Amino acid sequence: MRLWVTALCLAFCTISVTAQTAPTASKPAHAAPKAQSATPQMVKDLPVRKVVLYKNGVGYFEHAGTVNGNQRVSIDFTSPQLNDVLQSLTVLDEGGGRIAGVNYNSTTPLAEQLKTLSLGMSDDPTSTELFQALRGQRVEVTGAPSSGLGGPISGRLMAIESRTEKIGSDDNPQSIEKFYLTVIAGSGAVRVIELTPTLSVRPVDPTLQGQLDRYLELLSTTHSTGLRHLTLDALGAGQRQLRVSYISEVPVWKSTYRLVFPREADGTATMQGWAVVDNTVGADWENVQLALVAGAPQSFIQPLSQPLYTRRPEIPIATAAQTTPQTHEAAETVTVQSEMVNGALGGPMQVPRAMKMAKQKNEPGSFGVARAEGLAVSSGGVMGSVFGTGSGGGSGGGVYRTSDAISEGDVSTNAFDDFFEYSLTQPVTIHKNESAMVPILQQDLPAEHVTLWSRSDPRPLRAVWLENKSKLTLDSGSFSIFESGEFAGEGLLDPIHPGERRLLSYAADQAMRIKITDQQSRRTLHHLQVHKGIVIERYMDVASITYSATNSADEDRVVLIEHPRHTSGWSLDDGVKSVETTPDLYRFRVAVKPHTTEKLEVRERGPEYTSVTIDPSQNTNAYLLDLVKRVPDAEAQIKPILDAQAKLADLDQAIADSKKQEETAAADEARDRENLTALKGNEAAHRFVDELNHAEDLLQSTRKHTADLEQQRAAAVENLRAQINALNYDWDATIKN
Repeated sequence: MRLWVTALCLAFCTISVTAQTAPTASKPAHAAPKAQSATPQMVKDLPVRKVVLYKNGVGYFEHAGTVNGNQRVSIDFTSPQLNDVLQSLTVLDEGGGRIAGVNYNSTTPLAEQLKTLSLGMSDDPTSTELFQALRGQRVEVTGAPSSGLGGPISGRLMAIESRTEKIGSDDNPQSIEKFYLTVIAGSGAVRVIELTPTLSVRPVDPTLQGQLDRYLELLSTTHSTGLRHLTLDALGAGQRQLRVSYISEVPVWKSTYRLVFPREADGTATMQGWAVVDNTVGADWENVQLALVAGAPQSFIQPLSQPLYTRRPEIPIATAAQTTPQTHEAAETVTVQSEMVNGALGGPMQVPRAMKMAKQKNEPGSFGVARAEGLAVSSGGVMGSVFGTGSGGGSGGGVYRTSDAISEGDVSTNAFDDFFEYSLTQPVTIHKNESAMVPILQQDLPAEHVTLWSRSDPRPLRAVWLENKSKLTLDSGSFSIFESGEFAGEGLLDPIHPGERRLLSYAADQAMRIKITDQQSRRTLHHLQVHKGIVIERYMDVASITYSATNSADEDRVVLIEHPRHTSGWSLDDGVKSVETTPDLYRFRVAVKPHTTEKLEVRERGPEYTSVTIDPSQNTNAYLLDLVKRVPDAEAQIKPILDAQAKLADLDQAIADSKKQEETAAADEARDRENLTALKGNEAAHRFVDELNHAEDLLQSTRKHTADLEQQRAAAVENLRAQINALNYDWDATIKN
């Protein structure tokens, strides 16, 4: 987690410029300087001249000042700030000079620094890990008299181990974990000592003590922020302008508004807008050009200021394979001109073919070696394109100014991409660790008091119907309402663009009662289509709902009733008009006199569709009979399907009856067979033989009848499917087929 508060407090420290002596390599070493100006001297700081704050918590900062000759500019940042700076730093020498380089002090990550110590501990060790690091080292163990040691014990630490021991009674046993050190004295005696809070273990080796001190010192450096010194070398001649710009993390600026109504209503209200700006970057903003952008350009953090170590694969050394010495043929050689290899040497030379191929694959250059002779930086036309047209002074294309804001031309707005910017034309001063409310709007705007009611929230709300007649986009934020010189309520608003009208609710209206008194719906079939077993019915629905609004106050009320808006072809009846339409709502205006009740009837009509699939596996007979009653003209078309379904239903019933007879015959056959088996060898068995033969004949006949019925049913299903696929019918209520 970035400690941005700490980081920003050290952010923009004083930018100092020190003179750098021009190169004098051609002079003798004993020559005296000709001018005192060659001595490095301090010049004025580069102050902050422009600040642009964004809604995503970043700020754009621009320093500007003059440099003379070869100058060095030093800027101090914290490590978290330096990451943002390295991603966005732009340095322009506008007098024909160039930037020779940008340097900053680097720090090795803690994990890499800990690798230089022989302890082998991580940056968050446990006590067990500490004693594991001391294994094999000579230590001195001492304890309180109650520990039972009898005096200091010296020896080498062999191990640390844990043991789980039970305490308490048998009824309530508990387990605790204890740690024990194993120390081997110089005489060879082995001592096992319990590690208790009173025990003290001290390394005897001074080198090991130094390693522990160094380890703790490295850990302590992670708690200090530290400064990173970034140095810019500006090379050139004469006096010229230098601009340094970058982005850094800053607090999000906030918008807040006040809407003040006059004591005598005239259809307007004074809209006053403020921006709350916090300067926590650690440097004063003296007479800076401030711009506030109501947008969130994509921004992210990369740890560019930290050295990056990559993990290389570890390849084991092969030791298993044993080879015998052998000889090999020499490589084929070719004759080439010597100038092809590192210049002309004045004659042909022998080059292995493998080397020649490498030369050809890496052209141009000499065997894949490339050289960079220099780096040129252009300084023209960059700063003007940082924010698009209109930024950097509020005078570009597409800039609008309020005519009656705080004062003429105090704030201009500039839209670029999908967000917009407030640019204050007057300089602003905000000292470090201070906040300020910056005025961005003061103008009389059309505003009307209304009572807002919605079915989703049946509590009437006092609201203001505000129209943004200014040329500024009002950013999202909080607002407060003042009526008759007193506070009346507050709320939140979304961005309101010039020319838009928006409802702003701010309090509950306890004098109004609004409810639904009647609700009706009528549906009429208008169109029927049947195609390959798919039946589509289209209805025309006519719905009406009546709202009742009662005003218990002593003054008139204007009520805005929000009615849900249907989609898919629905529309209001003739004579019913809304004053405003949103993608999901109609808004109807109702004027209600004091202590009276007004009603509003909203009538709508629109289509409704139902779809039914006719399938031989489903019994849709009841649906089709009902459809014929509703559309008598469809009877002749649907009758073949009804007949086929009736025949299929009869066959299903016949198959069910036949299977029931088959089950009865099978039971009789099984009973006769059991009786015959029981009376085997008895004279009475002859009678059961005849009954068994009759039962078997009946069972076979019933099974054959069932099989015949199932074949008939399969044919009936195919016939029904053919009738369904053949039906193609289209009916409209206004047309007779």
